[in-house]
Amino acid sequence: MTAATSAATTLRAEQDRGRRNAQNKEKWAQGRTYISAAVILIWCLAPAYWMVVTAFREVGFTYDTSLLPSHVTLDNFNTAFDTSFGNRFGQALLNSVFIGGVVTLVSLVIGVFAAYALARLNFRFKYLVLGFILGASMFPGVALITPLFQLFTNIGWMGTYQALIIPNISFVLPLTVYTMTSFFREMPWELEESARVDGCTQGQAFRKVIMPLAAPAIFTTAILAFISSWNEFLIASQLSSDATQPVTVAIANFAGAQPNQVPYTAIMAAGTIVTIPLVILVLVFQRKIVAGLTAGAVK
Repeated sequence: MTAATSAATTLRAEQDRGRRNAQNKEKWAQGRTYISAAVILIWCLAPAYWMVVTAFREVGFTYDTSLLPSHVTLDNFNTAFDTSFGNRFGQALLNSVFIGGVVTLVSLVIGVFAAYALARLNFRFKYLVLGFILGASMFPGVALITPLFQLFTNIGWMGTYQALIIPNISFVLPLTVYTMTSFFREMPWELEESARVDGCTQGQAFRKVIMPLAAPAIFTTAILAFISSWNEFLIASQLSSDATQPVTVAIANFAGAQPNQVPYTAIMAAGTIVTIPLVILVLVFQRKIVAGLTAGAVK
């Protein structure tokens, strides 16, 4: 009896030890997850935080190393829009909105139809076409500057909006086609076939059934296309003029009161203003973005 009791006690002790070890392992795993998330957040947000802090700092304290906001002022935002030093930030902001809007709209119109054809229709060399689109997305933009510069100079497009919009469309269109193709492939064929049985033509089935269901993917693709166009700098820095330059180029060319003075606080203020539309877009459409990015992940 005593031996049996001792064995039972030992067994319970081993079970308790095993349970405690499992709980400790789970706590360590959660701790590593939180630490990793914190490191990633700090790594990603630290430059943006420093930009915002500097944007609200007085010019005389530009190089202040305190982490918290100090000597707060709004003058830097007025300086960013000031045109007395030759800066055209306000005009550049409108240019970026116009260029990004046109690029997004045209890319969506072309990309949605192209993606639908690649996902739903059977034709020869379909995968070869898809390969060409993938190859176009991998082409380095810096290699295109010289031929584009020569081409647009010859046809008189240098410094025009179309010289900035057309190259941007070529960069954004592969992203649009690939995102929408993946989404259309995951949609069940039965939906379209049911619409056809009910009397819809293929175009009506696409417009009344497929397009509403593809709205999350379209929103996601539109936001990614707009952000890609909004952030483009390399091509725009060579092909734009003072009247058509986007914000990325305008900020890089910011001038101060003195010839060799770099207005860091005004540049940070301009960077903060440029970031706001993107943050608003993500916050407003965050559910659409998540739905679009996860669409088709689970069938």
